[in-house]
Amino acid sequence: MQQLKPQDAQFLYLESGHNLTHVTAVLTFDPSTVPGGSKVRFKDIIAHVASRLAMSPLFRRRLVRVPLELDYPYWVDDEHFDIEYHMHHGRLPEPGDWRQFCIHMARYHARPLDMSRPLWEMVVVEGLDNIPGLAKGSYAIATKIHHAAVDGTSMVKFFGAISDIDAKGTPALPLDAAPLPCSERPRPIDILRRGIVNNLRSPVRLAGAISRAAPGLVKATENALHSRGKPKASVPKTRFNAKVSPHKMFDAVAFDLDALKAARQSVPGCTINDVVLAVCGGALRRYLKHHGELPEQSLVALVPINARSAGARDEPGAGNNISSMTAAIHTGEADPTERLRRIMLATRASKTVQAGISARLLTDLTQHVPAATQVMAARLVLTSGVAGGLANLIVSNVPGPQVPLYMNGARQVGCYGVAPLSDGMGLFINTPSYEGRMFFNVTSSREIMPDIEFFIDCLRASLAELQPAARTTRPRRARRTVKETQS
Repeated sequence: MQQLKPQDAQFLYLESGHNLTHVTAVLTFDPSTVPGGSKVRFKDIIAHVASRLAMSPLFRRRLVRVPLELDYPYWVDDEHFDIEYHMHHGRLPEPGDWRQFCIHMARYHARPLDMSRPLWEMVVVEGLDNIPGLAKGSYAIATKIHHAAVDGTSMVKFFGAISDIDAKGTPALPLDAAPLPCSERPRPIDILRRGIVNNLRSPVRLAGAISRAAPGLVKATENALHSRGKPKASVPKTRFNAKVSPHKMFDAVAFDLDALKAARQSVPGCTINDVVLAVCGGALRRYLKHHGELPEQSLVALVPINARSAGARDEPGAGNNISSMTAAIHTGEADPTERLRRIMLATRASKTVQAGISARLLTDLTQHVPAATQVMAARLVLTSGVAGGLANLIVSNVPGPQVPLYMNGARQVGCYGVAPLSDGMGLFINTPSYEGRMFFNVTSSREIMPDIEFFIDCLRASLAELQPAARTTRPRRARRTVKETQS
């Protein structure tokens, strides 16, 4: 019997009617590379995905929740699995341009998954002929997966399982010939027995985890005592720390990785992640200043971190294994190079504090919290808006493959993503990279960022400040009015 891990369960319990905790990955494809010039049909895509079902148990298994949330849900094989239920087909409305594409993806993301079935679905979207940079006949595949099943790193592996390294159909990852283990539905008596045992063991296991964490806890306490009396950075109140409506907004822009790497050279020792935060900081400075809302204090970003140890292998279908840090992005600093330098120092300091209690130990502690306690904590977070007191936005950077990938002979040309939001945290910027480009994907809500395209312009301008020669992969478009954005 395989249960949902406590960290995965957090995303299940934090879900509300207007803030869903799934992610939507959007890949665009150019079919001109298909051998023989054949047309890729919807049924061909279904057949391809069906041929890779054995690569991950995520495809076929669903969740069974325990009554009264007395224990964590169980993964079980869906006895009624039908791949065609999970795969859909659609077309952009006229005129089929980039604006329509973003609206279509935001609305698709805002619709909930069927939680009684395996936690994923795909939609193939055609009619992208009027999007600059895409060849005629190009299409997109948007895949919605619940965050309880994947994090950024495991999602990259999920898509690697259904991708090819050439137009001939050579799998990007070796096909696993070993049959996946079956996850049968547990009997009610087994659920009850296991729930009682797990709840009784939780205090003992938690005590053991605390004892293992003791050295880190002591170090963290010493650091806290040494820093007593020093001014602490506060999180300013911004428009992004409001309640989030169901009306989601999405837009994106792609930059050459070389431009980001060139910007990194201006501050020795900084990383690509630091440059990403600096670009976001500069864009937010420009955006909030335009609206007369730039606070004196720096905005703070919550940055998820992959907690997997180097070289570690996840079990098939592994879900979340993440930690996080917070870092000031110095929106009050006008000089872009100085902003990057300060961000580098801030991220170093945050990583040093995190090292006091390692991500692995923190994860170990949460593994032994009873399910009912997690549910109550999640409800407290949802009703209190505590997220807004931690940070102003989330910035997630997940490195992706830098070689071209294919599916059904069509070459993947774009990598986008729509992320989950929560009350008090109404801005999420995720930056996956693919084939020499980094895609800055922005998710917000209509009330919080109605002029999302203007913010995309701010991202362009922010990178241009750091690297004047930076060029985006999508031509600059005429700015829309707020009214046009809301239509």
